[in-house]
Amino acid sequence: MINLNIDGKDVSVKEGATILEAAQQLGINIPTLCYHPQLCNYGGCRVCIVDVEGMRKPTTSCTTPAAQGMVVKTNTPQIRAQRKTVLDLILSDHPYECMTCQANGACTLQDLAYDYEVHEVRFRGEMHNYPLDWDSPFILRDYRKCIMCARCIRTCDEVMGVGEIDFINRGFKAKVSNAYDGPLDCEFCGNCVSVCPVGALVNKGSFGKGRDYQFTKTDTICTYCGCGCTLTMKTKDGQLVDVDSHDNNTVNHGWLCAKGRYGHEFIYEEGRLRTPLIKKDGKHVEATWDEALDLVASKMKEAKQKYGPDSVAGLSSAKCTNEENYLFQKLLRAGIGTNNVDHCARL
Repeated sequence: MINLNIDGKDVSVKEGATILEAAQQLGINIPTLCYHPQLCNYGGCRVCIVDVEGMRKPTTSCTTPAAQGMVVKTNTPQIRAQRKTVLDLILSDHPYECMTCQANGACTLQDLAYDYEVHEVRFRGEMHNYPLDWDSPFILRDYRKCIMCARCIRTCDEVMGVGEIDFINRGFKAKVSNAYDGPLDCEFCGNCVSVCPVGALVNKGSFGKGRDYQFTKTDTICTYCGCGCTLTMKTKDGQLVDVDSHDNNTVNHGWLCAKGRYGHEFIYEEGRLRTPLIKKDGKHVEATWDEALDLVASKMKEAKQKYGPDSVAGLSSAKCTNEENYLFQKLLRAGIGTNNVDHCARL
């Protein structure tokens, strides 16, 4: 273990831990923009700088390993002034559209500007004026609001292993995009949207339907496959608006696939089946669940009596729980007497 002192408090951390992680262990808040607990340390935004005794200049706490006997100051007047300057520089090329921004109320940059009292930008000059990119089916990209934190790039590369996006161009023309700066051509997991600390990446389905603080959030389990990923359903006025997740669970650590994040719009489709259908006189008619289940049971009994138990087969679902699939195979094996049981785990 490594022992160090942060803001007058002693703490012991494992070898390889950073100053930021040591501070978090003490409950000391160090602001960050590019840092994400599930991604490799980057140190690009410079907001997490701290003073370390013996070092000539401030260092980024998210990339600096804790060392034995280290003495760290995280909130001195000089550090706060330098962080304010960093935020000032970031905001010098950032549109002031908080009133109409989809991320208003859930924007880390907005929170930091408030905390560090950045009332006006001192650095004036040319600003980017990219058009909104509506070409992707699920994701709205607003390059004007991008702060170049590379969270989306690192998520796409380190977590998903896709590498669809990266920094392109150089200097003032640099931005996040894919090859040849075209529309996104990936599986649209949307994890890049979930890690964006500002409003540069937004889910198109929820755009204009409310802001994060207006939603009622309910944690549930995704039913698309047997992984059991945790979902956070965001509803407003009784309607499902968006799906997100949080990184404090042990199953998916905040990451979702395209089905889990975007496969919910069918809920309000006009053609969606809402009751069981059974055939009467060659036509499908609506029925109660009792009618439908009684019909299925009678047909299975009839087949067993006429052709034997092995004339019946069961196909279970990967969307069901382990307990439900256990009961299903028990019904087939113990109730009907057949081992013809398979499953559909190939979505």
